[in-house]
Amino acid sequence: MQAREIMTRPVARVGPGTTVREAVTLLTEHGVAALPVVDGDCHVVGIFTESDALRVGSAERGLEPALPVSAIMTKPVEVVSLDTDAREIASRMLGDRLRSVPVVDDGVLVGIVSRRDILRSLVRGDDSISARVLALFTDYSGHRNRWSVEVAGGVVTVWGDFTDEAEQQVVRALAGTVGGVVAVDVRSRVPEVLEATP
Repeated sequence: MQAREIMTRPVARVGPGTTVREAVTLLTEHGVAALPVVDGDCHVVGIFTESDALRVGSAERGLEPALPVSAIMTKPVEVVSLDTDAREIASRMLGDRLRSVPVVDDGVLVGIVSRRDILRSLVRGDDSISARVLALFTDYSGHRNRWSVEVAGGVVTVWGDFTDEAEQQVVRALAGTVGGVVAVDVRSRVPEVLEATP
């Protein structure tokens, strides 16, 4: 998996002249750990992180209103290309204790990869679909585990006992609302491996 497949975009960013106070506001409003600092051509010249902000301010003192991010940003900044492998990005994050890495194309900022993006890439799409379908079923059934779910290639198979055909249709419709589901198969019996379980 490459950076282009997991990166977040559009990217919240700032210019070198943006004040630290404005940058901190962006960090908190966007819920990110870092903001790439870009010049007029959108080339990354630094990165402004939560750690940078904490170094110059505190809850008691506040932040100097006019201090620009260029005065305290981290530079040089590590960047990756669109084709950089996610495993390499994760390794660099661990080795250099980075929380975010800007993604550039010919030097121009096009995205950012955070630790959360890396973690999302570790979860297979089918696993994510299965978890969301089961959560819907749990809510629908009043937190009783009535059905088993298997997902392969976006095809959801639901196993278990159903009150009637109408309930099967409801279950099929609920599963179909989850993004990434391409088909839903409802079966009124449990798989053999479950039947053998005492």
